[in-house]
Amino acid sequence: MVALTFIAYTPALRGGFVWDDALYVRDNPLIKAGNGLRRFWCTSEFTDYYALSNTSLWLEWRLWGNHPLGYHVTNILLHALNALLIWRLLQRLHIPAAWFAALAFALHPVNVMSVAWISERKNVLSLLFALLALLAFLRWDDTRNWRWHVSAVGAFALALLSKTAVVMLPFVLLLCVWWRHDRVNRRDFVATIPFFALALVMGLVTVWFERQHGIAGEVVRTDSFTTRLAGAGWAVWFYIGKVLWPVGLSAVYPRWTINASSPTAWLPLLVFAVVCAVCWKFRATWGRGGLFALGCFVAMLLPVLGFIDIAFMAYSLVADHWQYVAITPLLALACAAGAKAAARWPWRWSPALAAIVVAALGFGTWRRAHVWTNDETLWRDTLRKNPTAWMAHNNLANVLLAQGHADEAAAQYQETIRLKPDYGSAHYNLGIVNFQRGDYTKAVVQFRETVRLKPGSAEAYNNLGAALAKAGQTNAAVAQFEMAARLAPKWDEPRANLARLR
Repeated sequence: MVALTFIAYTPALRGGFVWDDALYVRDNPLIKAGNGLRRFWCTSEFTDYYALSNTSLWLEWRLWGNHPLGYHVTNILLHALNALLIWRLLQRLHIPAAWFAALAFALHPVNVMSVAWISERKNVLSLLFALLALLAFLRWDDTRNWRWHVSAVGAFALALLSKTAVVMLPFVLLLCVWWRHDRVNRRDFVATIPFFALALVMGLVTVWFERQHGIAGEVVRTDSFTTRLAGAGWAVWFYIGKVLWPVGLSAVYPRWTINASSPTAWLPLLVFAVVCAVCWKFRATWGRGGLFALGCFVAMLLPVLGFIDIAFMAYSLVADHWQYVAITPLLALACAAGAKAAARWPWRWSPALAAIVVAALGFGTWRRAHVWTNDETLWRDTLRKNPTAWMAHNNLANVLLAQGHADEAAAQYQETIRLKPDYGSAHYNLGIVNFQRGDYTKAVVQFRETVRLKPGSAEAYNNLGAALAKAGQTNAAVAQFEMAARLAPKWDEPRANLARLR
């Protein structure tokens, strides 16, 4: 299983720092700082409070520095270890085809975003500790030895400190108890109280960090609760579809527009409710497995179904990496159902069909891992599948500008502005391109729009002043440099620009 995982992810080993890897690793001052660990754990300087994940990257910076290979090897190794733990967990739950389900998890293309993207170390690390917490809790359920319970609580705390995507694990623990014993008693509820307490505390911490750093005052969604509820049904079926048929994967999917007043908007949620009701009706027989799998799947997805604002939702309401911790129950259900069906077929066909599935998943992951080798391949792939992804246009333009292709970059920035007129960064970047071209009049227009949209940006005021000075508007330039100096009193460049003009 480990060998096949590394083979499928071979392209990722040749990959570089992509997308947010600059923020989290390459250009992160806390990663490079000697006191970075203290600042990750004891301050709110960074964009999130995933202190354990950031600690792992801090330690690895001392080993690999600015070389991405080591980080990729660690991510892939953690992912393979997760697959092994899933195998062990499914065995303890007496679910058929446990090894095959774990292998499907290891090779599933949807997981590439979490494994090949260094920044998503938090995903693979949080799932590792969540699985250890589940295994320890099941051992406690067997033995009632409280040392296992304490171990489970400790592992869950480490999972939350890696990423709070696993915040719904306490519900999964109760579902596992129900699966094993066909009931949940008072003692089981009491045993999960520490898990719920940890989940509540870390969930609130994460929401605070998201509002302070991720969203930072931006309006991500203005949808009503009813619209979000209807959209949750869309998201659940989207994720089910990507698990069962992982084609057309993208870093950013088209952002849905949901009209809650239309009856068709509620159809996905209604169908899902009917499926769950049918499974409940037949819970004494074949419906039990479906109910257990769907319950665990939706429970783990709940934080990203749209009821809580997340910065990424400005681009898309769904994402591949959001289902990394939730994908296992559906894979286990599909593999168990396939194993039972295969038992009725001639034996010689079963290994062949299994080999075809493994080969298809592995090839899909291998192809998808190629996409994540660098920013240009990632954003060009995204735009082929989602031409309306304004963020992808802007990020591709940044790549092209760094490569010296100013005209192509300008075209991408202009498309970004057409799709998202209020995106200040695109106006700023287009202003930079125009300034470099010597077209100072157009640069002034873009920088003025930037300061209108981002009135707190000292860089925008400083560049507006530089463009005005080049255009011969000295008095106007002085006013912009003075504003930049007021916004960033410790920044020397605006004062130096003022001195040159005076």
